[in-house]
Amino acid sequence: MQIVHTLPALADALKPYRHPAVVPTMGNLHEGHLALVRQAKPLGDLTVATIFVNRLQFGPQDDFDTYPRTLAADCAQLEAAGCDLVFAPTEAEFYPEPQTFRIAPPAALTDVLEGEFRPGFFAGVCTVVLKLLSCTQARSAVFGKKDYQQLMVIRQMVRQFNLPIAIVGGETRRAADGLAMSSRNGYLSEAERAQARELHASLQAIAQAVRAGNTGYAALEAHAMESLRAKGWQPDYVAVRRQADLQAPHPGDALVVLAAARLGSTRLIDNFEI
Repeated sequence: MQIVHTLPALADALKPYRHPAVVPTMGNLHEGHLALVRQAKPLGDLTVATIFVNRLQFGPQDDFDTYPRTLAADCAQLEAAGCDLVFAPTEAEFYPEPQTFRIAPPAALTDVLEGEFRPGFFAGVCTVVLKLLSCTQARSAVFGKKDYQQLMVIRQMVRQFNLPIAIVGGETRRAADGLAMSSRNGYLSEAERAQARELHASLQAIAQAVRAGNTGYAALEAHAMESLRAKGWQPDYVAVRRQADLQAPHPGDALVVLAAARLGSTRLIDNFEI
C-alpha cells in the first residue's frame, strides 16, 4: 500500500489508473470504515482512502483540536483491509490558501436535522468532498449510511454538478448491542458506553410502531425524546422523515427515523430505515 501526503505525489500515484474508487475519512478508523474500503474494492481499478480532518465542517464548539489523529494505526488497518493508496495531506497542503470558495447546499436539505444544530456543517462537508473527489480523480466513492443526511447531500451535489462519479452508500456497522460504530464512541466513559445502546433502541421502537400502523409521528418523536431525557441524554432531535428528501412524510413514503443526542460530552447520531 502506498501512502502519499502531497498533491503532486497523489497525481503521480494515480497516473496508471482510470477508475479510482475512493473512501473519504477523517481517520481514527474503525470496522465501519474498513467495511467501506472492502465495499469499494470491486468498484474500481484502484482503492483509495483519504484521511483528512476537515476544519471547515467543525463549529466553534466542536472538537477539531482534540479529534484523534491516529495515522499510523489507520494505515495499518487500511493495508490489512486491502486498500491500495492512502492520501493523507496536511492542512497546509490541502488548503494552501484560505478556502474562500465554498459549496452552498440548498437550505431545504441542510437547514434541518444536523444542519439546524451544526450551522455551516454541510457547506464544509460539500467543499472538502468536492475537492477530494477532484484530487483523487474518483469514479466511485463510498460513504457510510450512518451519516444519512450527509450521504443524501453529497449525492445531490454530485448529480447537480453532473460529476461522472457513482456515490455508493455503505450500511451502518454496529456493535453487538446495536450501537452504531463511530470514531466518537471512544469518548464515552465505561458507564456511558453501557447506556449508548439506548439511542438505537429508541429508533427501533419507533420503527416497530410505524410498521404496526402508528402514523402519529409527532407523538412517537416526543415520547422518544422524553424517554432519552429521563435516562440522562440531551437529545437534539428524533425525527421520522421520508427517505427521498428528509422532509415530512406523506402516506406511502419510504421512511427513515433519525436521531442525534448527547450523552455526557459525546454527541451521537444514528438512523434506521423503516
